[in-house]
Order: sequence, then C-alpha cells, then structure tokens
Amino acid sequence: MADSRTSADGGMETSYGFREVADGEKQGLVNEVFHKVAKRYDVMNDVMSMGMHRAWKDAMVAALNPRKDPTYKLLDVAGGTGDIAFRIVEASNRLAHATVLDINGSMLAVGAERAEKKKLSDNLTFVEANAEKLPFEPNSFDAYTIAFGIRNVPHIDVALKEAYRVLKRGGRLLVLEFSEVDLPLLDRVYDAWSFNAIPKFGKAITGDAEPYQYLVESIRKFPNQQNFAAMIREAGFSRVTFTNYTGGIAALHSGWKL
Repeated sequence: MADSRTSADGGMETSYGFREVADGEKQGLVNEVFHKVAKRYDVMNDVMSMGMHRAWKDAMVAALNPRKDPTYKLLDVAGGTGDIAFRIVEASNRLAHATVLDINGSMLAVGAERAEKKKLSDNLTFVEANAEKLPFEPNSFDAYTIAFGIRNVPHIDVALKEAYRVLKRGGRLLVLEFSEVDLPLLDRVYDAWSFNAIPKFGKAITGDAEPYQYLVESIRKFPNQQNFAAMIREAGFSRVTFTNYTGGIAALHSGWKL
C-alpha cells in the first residue's frame, strides 16, 4: 500500500481516502465523517489503534513536557474532544491554558461537555475554526499540537505554515499521526486488520462502516515519515525529527520555530 501514499509535494487536498475529489470538496466530506462519529470518537481511536493511541498520546505529552506556568499557552488543533488538551493541562499541574480548535462543532461539543465533567473549563477555550486559516495573531502560542488530525486537513502545507505563524519564537510543533509501518510482518497484519476488521467494527459501534473506511484509506494516502518531515521543514520549522511508535503504525513529528 506504500505506493498509494502522497508525496511531500502534496495530493491530500484531492484525496478522500482512495477516492479522488475536486479541490474544495474534501472538507465537507470529512466534516460529515466527524459529525457521524463525534460521540464515539475515542472508541473509534481504540479500534483503529488496537488501544495503543492512549500510550502514544501519553508519549506525545511527555515529549512536549509543558511548563508548569500559567503563562504557557497551547493550541491543540483538530482536538475537538479534548483528549490531548486535557492531558497537557494535567501535565502542567493545571496551570497551562489550552485552546482547542476544531472545524467540527459536534466534536467541540463533546470536548466542552467532557471539560465540564473534569472541572477543567477554566483552563480551556474551545474554538470552531479551520486549521488552514487560524483566527489568532502571529506569535501567540508556546506549542501547537495535532493528533490524528493533520491527514484530514485538505491543504496540509497551508496548515503547517499557519502553525509556524501562530507559534512564538522558540515554540514547538508536535504532530502525532498514523504513518507507514516499517516492519515487514507487522505491515501485513496491520493491513489485514485495517481493511477487514476496522470498517466492520465501525459499523457495529456506530451503525455506519463508511466513515471508518475513509479513515483507514486516509492513513494509507498520508505521506510517509520522511516526506511529511520534509513538508514540516518546508513550512519553516527547524530541528525537525520524528519518532516511530509500534513499528511505524504511528509517528510523532517534532519541529521548532527558531
């Protein structure tokens, strides 16, 4: 499946899974997917990652190591349900402030409700907006995180440039995303699981297999680790690195605005 991936030059903007769509059409289709799965999104991540997403997210937060400082400002993009933002606020001893931005109102509604239950509302702001056109001043945030969301953004290069713009000098970008498996046996097992099991589980959980089929296919279209790292560099970031998790099923990409 590796040869189906888009390159560092782009291609995701017209890729709705394995289906080619017109530039400008993808965002509406993706929005519909997340309206459908919002209330079961974290269950969906359990299914798609075989439960490993929790450990990967914890590793992402540990890598960020947010300052325990009330002036520390985080922007978590495509993070509607709050999963990453909650972890980072807790890691800061509930001192940091996180802005959770998502283009999908259904996902944000889930996150706001969860924040109330966790008594974290004072540390969080929820904003409905597009990752390609962030409604913030330049140099506003200490960190920008996005977990399992960048591949759903049509114009990834634009989103990365926006991330660079809103980060303060010395700020850090962290992107956690499903990636290219680099272990020969694991890649076959993971392909079989993805294409045969995940849509069926999705249908059982939500009554609809189609969103899960898209999400599985979108993983296979996303640029591999080296190509995505090149895109981050192209957006202006320095000291760009990536760390594979679970044989490359997921990878954590890091870059700095220096």
